[in-house]
Amino acid sequence: MRIKLSDHFTYKKLLLYALPSVGTMLFTSVYCIVDGFFVSNFVGKSPFAAVNFIFPFLMIMGAVGTMLGTGGSALVAKTLGEGRAEDANRLFSLIVYTLLTLGAVFSVLGILALRPVASLLGAEGEMLENCLIYGRIFLLGMPAFMLQYCFQSFFVTAEKPRLGLYFTVGAGCANMALDALFVAVLRLGLAGAALATVICQCIGGLLPLIYFGCKNESLLRLGKTRSDIRALLKASGNGSSEFISNISMSVVGMLYNVQLLKYAGENGVAAYGVLMYVMTVFIAVFIGYAIGTAPIVGFHYGAGNTDEMKNLFKKSLVIIGCCAVCMFAAGELLADPLSRLFVGYDGALCELTKRGFFIYSFSFILIGFPIYGSAFFTALNNGAVSALISFLRTLVFETASILLLPLLLGTDGIWLSIVVAETVATLLTVFFWCVKAKKYNYA
Repeated sequence: MRIKLSDHFTYKKLLLYALPSVGTMLFTSVYCIVDGFFVSNFVGKSPFAAVNFIFPFLMIMGAVGTMLGTGGSALVAKTLGEGRAEDANRLFSLIVYTLLTLGAVFSVLGILALRPVASLLGAEGEMLENCLIYGRIFLLGMPAFMLQYCFQSFFVTAEKPRLGLYFTVGAGCANMALDALFVAVLRLGLAGAALATVICQCIGGLLPLIYFGCKNESLLRLGKTRSDIRALLKASGNGSSEFISNISMSVVGMLYNVQLLKYAGENGVAAYGVLMYVMTVFIAVFIGYAIGTAPIVGFHYGAGNTDEMKNLFKKSLVIIGCCAVCMFAAGELLADPLSRLFVGYDGALCELTKRGFFIYSFSFILIGFPIYGSAFFTALNNGAVSALISFLRTLVFETASILLLPLLLGTDGIWLSIVVAETVATLLTVFFWCVKAKKYNYA
C-alpha cells in the first residue's frame, strides 16, 4: 500500500508511514552500539573512553547536515503542498550541493582543530592520542556523514521512507561486518573502528546521490539549481532547532565528560559512553517518529488542511505517550544485562554504569514530548519556537542541572540532571502547544 503525504492518516497509516524512519534511526543507533561494543571489548576501556570523549565535538560539525535536512525538508514539503513541484526540486538540489561543499570544508577545519579542542577539554597522554587517531579518520568522511543525516529527512519527503531505511540497513550491516573484521580479526584498533564508520557513512550518504541524480519514482530529483541565499537561510531557520539541539547535546556531552572525569574519573566517562550508546536506541523511536511525520504536517500545513493537522497532532500525542511508558519499562529491565554486555569485564565500572542506567531511564517517560514538539514546529516552518524549545531543553536546563545537582548529590546528581531537564522541557513544550494552537489550528 503506497501512502501519500496528501492522505488522511489513521493510526495504522501514520505508524506505517513513520515506521521506516523509526527503523532508520534505530538501525543507525544499533550500529553505533556495535562500534562501542567492539572498541570496549577488543581495544580496551581507555580507547573506549577516548572515543566517547571526542565524539561530541565530531557531532557538532555533523549537526549542519541535520539542520539543512530537517529544515530543508520542511520547506520542500510545504512547497510540494502548495503544488510547486519544480521549485521543490530546485530547493532540494540546492541544499544537497551546499552540504557537499560544507562537508569538505568542515573536514579540513575539523582535522586542524582536533588536537587543541581535545586538549582544551582535558584529554592528555594516552586518551589524547586515542582521540586524535579516531577523530582524524572519522573527519575524512564528514561530507558523507552530513549527507546521511540530510537524506534521512528527504527520503520521507520524497514519499520513499522505506528506501531510506534500506540504505541505512546496508550501511549498518557493512559497519558491523567491517568492525568485526578490522577490530576483532585484523586488530587494527581505533583506526579500524573509525575506518569502518567512514565506509558505512559513504554507503548511507553518497549512494543516495546516485538514486536522486537519476530518473526515479519519488517526488524529488537532483538537477539544476541556482544560488538562493534566502532559501538556504529559510531552511537553516526551519532546522535551527535541530541544529541547536545537536550542538547543545554535544556541548552537554562534553560537560558530562568533564564532570564525570572530576567526580568518577575515567570510569565515569566510560559509563557515560555506555549510557549514550544505549540511550540513542531508546530515543531513536521518538526522533524517528518526529522525522517520519514532520513532512506530513508540513504538507497539510502548506495545503491549508487544518482538519488533518488536528488529526495528526492528537494521534501523535497518544502514540508518543504509549511509547514513553514502554521505553521507561525497558530501560529499568535492561539496565543490568546491557551494562554487563559492554563493561562486564570491570566490576566497579559495571556497577557504576548500572546505577546510572536506573536513574537515567526515568527521562524516557518525558523525553519524547519535547523532541516531537520541536519537530512539529519545524514542520510548521516556525523555526523560532522550535529552536527555543531545543535550546532551553538541552543547553540551558540540562547544563544548569549538570552543574548544580552534583554539588548536592555527587555522581548521582549527574545522572539525575537529564530527568530534571526533560521535566522542565516538557512543561515548556506544552506551554507553546497551548499558545500557538489557535494560530495553526491543530487543536
